[in-house]
Amino acid sequence: MGIIESLNKDFESRVRLGMMSVLLVNEWVDFNEMKQILEVTDGNLASHSAALEKNEYIEIKKEFVGKKPKTSYKATDLGRLAFKNHLAALEKLMRH
Repeated sequence: MGIIESLNKDFESRVRLGMMSVLLVNEWVDFNEMKQILEVTDGNLASHSAALEKNEYIEIKKEFVGKKPKTSYKATDLGRLAFKNHLAALEKLMRH
């Protein structure tokens, strides 16, 4: 497999790349904090997080804190491995 083929298409989006980068160094990050870090809209964050969840790269936890809904994200072990492999492929590409 060539270097380009080893890049993961699921992480080509800037938002997904940003989400996984944040989740690699934080256990759980809530919706509002992620939205603020990435400077994206609610809908943009929701659609990208749904795609990552579908591929089992992140876990989404929905709960109520008092009477307010709270959504949080966490990278799964599969997501961490896939993202680290993607970063390794990027590093390999930069060395050529």
